[in-house]
Order: sequence, then structure tokens, then C-alpha cells
Amino acid sequence: MSAYDLSSSSLFFHLFQNEADDILERAVTEVRRVEKGNYVARQGEPINHLYLLMEGLVRTEMVTREGNVLEIEFIEPVRPLAPAFLVASENRFPVDVITTERSVFYMIPKSLWLKELMANETLLINFMKVTSNMTVFLSRKVQMMSIKSLKGKLSLYILENTTAQHDTFLLKRTQTQLAEYFGVQRPSLARTIGEMIREGWITLYKRELKVLQRSKLEELV
Repeated sequence: MSAYDLSSSSLFFHLFQNEADDILERAVTEVRRVEKGNYVARQGEPINHLYLLMEGLVRTEMVTREGNVLEIEFIEPVRPLAPAFLVASENRFPVDVITTERSVFYMIPKSLWLKELMANETLLINFMKVTSNMTVFLSRKVQMMSIKSLKGKLSLYILENTTAQHDTFLLKRTQTQLAEYFGVQRPSLARTIGEMIREGWITLYKRELKVLQRSKLEELV
């Protein structure tokens, strides 16, 4: 289980590599490899294992009533999938999980994972922080979805990725991926970005977005 560097994983924060390796050695019962473009799990499927992404990249998404694909987030190693739902009364995947490149998962049965949490206070605290941070992320997602206009949704996204002191950031997503994130069609997103550029609110060169009139963005959220 020592093939991966766990030092950057928030789940194993403040644990030595050998401690983390020992936990995985005891708890992991299966190593699952999933090729690019395949489903890891579908919305509504029961969660009986902790899915720990060790290698690769996945995206989570759901389909809106209008038929648009709504991207929730991209997940990079080393992170668990839907950790809070593992211990929920309704322990089912809330979204579809799809690989965007070949990915490797360590599968840990719920009973073994709970046993490790009970035996290691640091691991327990880390797990609680991971699930809490996910709740914060989802609350922001709900806030974004409650904004009716696409320009407002995009404004919130830009504001969350910049500050008054640091008004520039690099878009990690393509416009197609951003459209999925907002649950709209790509042409609609392209038109909205174009409007914001023409109105002098932002500039966009390649993937570098710069805020010119922060107050205009704040008015919409």
C-alpha cells in the first residue's frame, strides 16, 4: 500500500506515511481500476465502501429536469468519493461518478473504515473535516444554483476564485466543462462571457481571467 504519496491528502493530514500505509494495509480489501470514460458509480446506488481515489481524475454530475448535464465537481487524488454519504441513513451516491482518465480506487468496507476511525483520533478528525468541507462546497453550489441568471452564476464563480487584492485567475475548466458546471449549453455560456467582456467587467486571454469591475459582479449575487 506504499505505492502512493499520501502527504498531500487532507484525509491523512498529520499522519506519517507509514501510519497511513498501515491503515490502508488493514482496511483495503480491493483495488479497482476503471478506464477513462466509464462510470464508477451511478446516482442512487448504495454506498457500502469508502471509495478512495488514489490515481487519475473523476467528475461528478447529474442531469437537470431540462435535460442539461450539471457538473458538480472534479475530484483529484487522494480523496474519498461522497464520504458523508457513507455514514448517512440514506447511504446512496448523490451523483454519477465518471472517470475522465484511467483511475485507481482503494475500496474499504464501511465496517473496517469505521473501525479505523474509532481507533485513530487524528484520522477521525481528518474525516470529519473532509466531510464538513464538502458540506461547505455543496452549500456554495446551492447558492450558485439559486441564482436565476447565468450572468449571476458566472459572477459568483469568478468572485469565489478571486479577491479584491488578487483579481486574476486561470480557468481550469474548458468552456464545455464550465457549461456543464452551470448546467447550461456551451453557446449560452460563450454569449454571457462575451457580454461581460464587452461591458468591461472582465477580460479573458486564453484561460487567464481578470476582473475589471468587481462591484458589477457583486451586484448580481
